[in-house]
Amino acid sequence: MHLDVVDLRDFYGRPLGRVARRLVGRAVRACWPNVAGMSVVGLGYATPFLGMFRDEATRVAALMPAQQGVLHWPRDGKFLTGLVDEVCLPLSDSSVDRLLLVHHLEGADQLRPALREAWRVLAPGGRILIVAPNRRGMWARGEGSPFGSGQPFSRGQLVSLLRNAMFTPVEWSSALYMPPVGWRMFLRSAIAWERLGATLWPRFSGVILVEATKQIYAPTGHRERARRRLPLVAPVRAPAPARDLWMDAADDE
Repeated sequence: MHLDVVDLRDFYGRPLGRVARRLVGRAVRACWPNVAGMSVVGLGYATPFLGMFRDEATRVAALMPAQQGVLHWPRDGKFLTGLVDEVCLPLSDSSVDRLLLVHHLEGADQLRPALREAWRVLAPGGRILIVAPNRRGMWARGEGSPFGSGQPFSRGQLVSLLRNAMFTPVEWSSALYMPPVGWRMFLRSAIAWERLGATLWPRFSGVILVEATKQIYAPTGHRERARRRLPLVAPVRAPAPARDLWMDAADDE
């Protein structure tokens, strides 16, 4: 079950949340150092980490599940957020170059359908980046942060989920080695905790970051010939599709 969007906003407004935002944001940026000319979409509650891409990417949008709720983002300028069904996104096939999932999988009611929908909208050659709570880390065991809510994951579980949804994991990273408490001593030494943790106990980070690519399989000749032998049937008119989010944005420009 997804956390309420107000609780997520309030966490990132507190000192511990601001430090977590900075540390996770550094890891996200290290995975995607350059998104110039690309479309970047966040799913879940990714707005704390999307701002760094606004002046670089061609398009940026934040899609929030209906169970979570939505908030206005950014505070200034055009409204770039939308309330969506996590298994039916208002985006065209293969329309997104970079897809960032934060506070999404751990609360998703339908994990595999949600990832398959992410596969549908991701462009060939695009990348998906998942930020998920680490089941071995302290952040998944505490109640003081949203990373302690919902289902945490191990690397093996994430690999299985991604492969079942036709993604191939290509890069791994981690963040949040400091204890999930708002004591000033820990907040001030957050960077030192990150360096120490990455060296001494890399498997016990607060979150796991995994970047994956979209698998595309070409049909075999045998299947193609079998398909051609099927009898013809009368076409059935499909209902008109919902208006595409990128089309709406283009109309406003």
